[in-house]
Amino acid sequence: MQVDHLSWTADAGWSGACQTFSDADLILFFGDRHAMTCGARFRELRDFYPNAHIVGGTTGGQIRNADVSDHEIFATALRFAHSKVRVVTQTIAGPHESAKVGELLGAGLAGDDLAGVFILSDGLSVNGSHLVASLARCLPDNVPLSGGLTGDGDRFEKTMVAADCEPCSNIVAAVGFYGRKLNMGIGVSNGWDVFGPRRRITRSEGGVLFELDGKPALDLYERYLGEEDAQGLPGTGLLFPIQICDPERPEHRIVRTILAINREDGSMTFAGDMPEGWTAQLMRGDFDRLEASAGDAGRQAASHIEAAHVEAKLAILVSCVGRRWLLGQRITNELDAVEAGLGGGVDCLGFYSYGEIAPHPISGVCELHNQTMSVTVISEAA
Repeated sequence: MQVDHLSWTADAGWSGACQTFSDADLILFFGDRHAMTCGARFRELRDFYPNAHIVGGTTGGQIRNADVSDHEIFATALRFAHSKVRVVTQTIAGPHESAKVGELLGAGLAGDDLAGVFILSDGLSVNGSHLVASLARCLPDNVPLSGGLTGDGDRFEKTMVAADCEPCSNIVAAVGFYGRKLNMGIGVSNGWDVFGPRRRITRSEGGVLFELDGKPALDLYERYLGEEDAQGLPGTGLLFPIQICDPERPEHRIVRTILAINREDGSMTFAGDMPEGWTAQLMRGDFDRLEASAGDAGRQAASHIEAAHVEAKLAILVSCVGRRWLLGQRITNELDAVEAGLGGGVDCLGFYSYGEIAPHPISGVCELHNQTMSVTVISEAA
């Protein structure tokens, strides 16, 4: 396996590898929506790598090793010695089609030597919980699954995915990795602290939360945020996610963050399910705990790397845009913590997302998460 990085800026164009190995198998690239919309960057990558699968999306910031950028496009070219790649895509009209799209992706990925799957989805037109659960049911139990929902910074206007085509909205792509020598290790952690009373979700529909304890959810949320932060919703909601918990499995906790609000009916829309009967509790961040959790995600992923995988490795980092907002200038500390957790010697590429897809660290069941750092390490035996 070989890994090469390249980057694009408006002033300098592409720099880095570009032509190091034009026979790459897979190109991953991430950038701001305004830099991606025209499709020119995709076409240029296609010229560089005519035979590669090219997959990418819009973000709330791009990651390469310990660097974070809003204006560059970061890309990584991968060439495998023993493994194959397949890209399957589906269009999605809205969240109601999420389960169906997951099934179709699963059918398209089927193969005896499937070794891992990475999903990249439009971040605003999908119910990530239904998508992930449906796709996971179609995969063998031993096939790891991870990925993320594309972002649009703090705008929440439009997210886009490129999957062997120019970037566009309403696309869900799944990258399947095939071969006995390929290994995928995944880790995820959040590090947020809960505060305030636990409340019961008394009315919801999919990812739309209408009532907590029989009262309009948005009213209660705004009361805790205060007038200034409430006026900034949904963007300011990224700083105050919600932890939800199944009362029958109290150790199984999931973090959810807001995508949209409706002041007319007092509802809030989240990236994943908000099941009725579950408890909900507000959360806030502590710098040290958030950074430590990023290191934990790196250690989890590294623990799955097999000793025989001594050649180049790529870590795909998908972290929530809300973590970036809160950490501010300390954001590189989160990336340094991931690198330390990985143990060094791993190239990193990633983005800030509207949702992270990874197995739950306790149950092992793949879930849609919010406000986490997820790390997926891809490696290949010599």
